[in-house]
Amino acid sequence: MKKQLILGIALVSMIFSCSTDDTADIIINDNSVTNNTSGGGSTDPQTIFLSGTYTEDLTLDANITYKLNGSLIMASGTTLTIPACMTIEALASGSNVYIAISQGAKIIANGTADCPIVFTSDATNPQAGDWGGLILLGNAPINSVTGTATATSEIASLPYGGNVADDNSGSLNYVRVEYSGGAADGQSENNGFSFYGVGSGTVVNYIQAYAGKDDGIEFFGGTVNASYVSVINAEDDSVDWTEGYSGTLTHVYISNRASDDKAIEADGYNTDFSNATGIFSKPTLNNVTIVGEGSTNSSEAVRLRAGTQGIFSNIHITGYAEGFDLDDEDTGNGVVSDDLQVTGVTFVDVTTKMKNDTTVIFTDSDFYTGEGSATGTDYATWGANWTFSN
Repeated sequence: MKKQLILGIALVSMIFSCSTDDTADIIINDNSVTNNTSGGGSTDPQTIFLSGTYTEDLTLDANITYKLNGSLIMASGTTLTIPACMTIEALASGSNVYIAISQGAKIIANGTADCPIVFTSDATNPQAGDWGGLILLGNAPINSVTGTATATSEIASLPYGGNVADDNSGSLNYVRVEYSGGAADGQSENNGFSFYGVGSGTVVNYIQAYAGKDDGIEFFGGTVNASYVSVINAEDDSVDWTEGYSGTLTHVYISNRASDDKAIEADGYNTDFSNATGIFSKPTLNNVTIVGEGSTNSSEAVRLRAGTQGIFSNIHITGYAEGFDLDDEDTGNGVVSDDLQVTGVTFVDVTTKMKNDTTVIFTDSDFYTGEGSATGTDYATWGANWTFSN
């Protein structure tokens, strides 16, 4: 996944209305059948269409049906609040249908195990890539720029990054994103969840990306932590990080088909630009289960490259030709310096446990220890009720 060069944006002033901007005008149809059926809209008088840029708070009503029919962008200083039990459908028209929480804005989406919040396609037979996904942009550090400078997201060209490590973009609890990943072009692709420079003040627990066309969850720098993370059937990478991401991921479950790409693809920095700060990604991952379709079918479980560092513990990998594939000299240097380490790992039906393509000489035991001791995460327990399991 790549990003564009540093840009600024101008948000358009509005109060539940807007003038022309780079995305789409706000469309909030009233409850009349006439309005809602114009242009092929729903005949349900309780359906409200959402798109455009909001400069005031938006609180959804659990008694009303909402449908995304374009880009919904929350401007700085606003809050999008979504109650538990809501399912929000998105028009199945690709990359231009998404939700973006801008720098300085927040999303409060707190579901429960019995009443998750679901973002999904409105198609009768939904498919991966039907719509964009959920995008959060914060002010936390990224390594592609220095100081308070910002970069811009590949979708919508919104700014992200800065020097506020504990920046707060709101909270996500028991949230599922389905059939996302609509691509604008080969270099601009949505993910299920995109975290751009999101800070550690943001609360992320119990999230699932299901059946997306691109990555399930991607971290573009930032410091946000996430617990109880599920990614099922992501056609590209399930979990991806780059640009100096340094948060902690705890209790992660990934299930891949043979046709999907990596379970984890990790970059120390964005190789299309540069490591302006000289600091590499270095997240912490605890209690991770990765399930492939067998060593003769699925290729790599985890690819570590572009100097990424990371501290992994209790990692259980089943059904891959390769467990860990390490690329690039900087990545190998991280192993030697103990900045890239795995403590407690179990391989089941894995042909090559660790492949060293870094040009740096080290042994398997320099990279991982405690083989056979890992149990991974108890997904059957914490994923019950609110997730798809396959």
